[in-house]
Amino acid sequence: MPRPLKIFVSCEHASNRVPKPYQHLFAGREAVLDSHRGYDLGILPFAEMLAAEFNSPLISADVTRLIVDLNRSLDSKNLFSEFTRVLPPSEKEEIIRRYHQPYWRAIENIVAGMIASNQQVLHLSVHSFTPSLHGKIRNADLGLLYDPARRIEKTCCLQWQQALVTRLPSLRIRRNYPYRGNADALVTALRKRFAAETYLGIELEINQRIPIEKQTLWDTIQEQLRLSLRGVHQFLEQSE
Repeated sequence: MPRPLKIFVSCEHASNRVPKPYQHLFAGREAVLDSHRGYDLGILPFAEMLAAEFNSPLISADVTRLIVDLNRSLDSKNLFSEFTRVLPPSEKEEIIRRYHQPYWRAIENIVAGMIASNQQVLHLSVHSFTPSLHGKIRNADLGLLYDPARRIEKTCCLQWQQALVTRLPSLRIRRNYPYRGNADALVTALRKRFAAETYLGIELEINQRIPIEKQTLWDTIQEQLRLSLRGVHQFLEQSE
């Protein structure tokens, strides 16, 4: 009997909060914390809406990525920012113990529990990206990231892209852009633990200029993302 498909939402860069023991590292750098470097602007309310719509678990970060990047593996050179990279090894180990490990463990436990309950998991890791990076304009409004080697993930993103292009024809909707879908990330690590037939790890990337500058358009996009995701969910359940 096919497994029912259950959506699970996470938001690794939801917050720009700095825990008290590390606030001295950011004295005079509040503008950095309030920028795209500090967190994914405008994304947490959308992730909360998706979770409510699909009656899904939601796990979101409560610490800025400038303390530790919860979407990076422990051996990533980008795990720590320039603010925390200079800390002694013992302090970095404490940051990992207090923030990174509990976050990853919580998500792994949710996914494992859903699979143990005979569910197929569609994990949506929701992010936003800055319109330009290192002087280069990003040529996309929405990005769908997946591992091309995992057939169901690829099918999911092809279907979702086609639905979004139909619903939002003026937007630039790309797959595996502005990042590679199999690059270092939380979903990439989870793919190594869970089989392709039971776990789909999809990263949804949204250009930050939309929630920041274009509220009416952003309201429309959120609604169409919700509706199109429901259609993709139904398609995947019927095709397996």
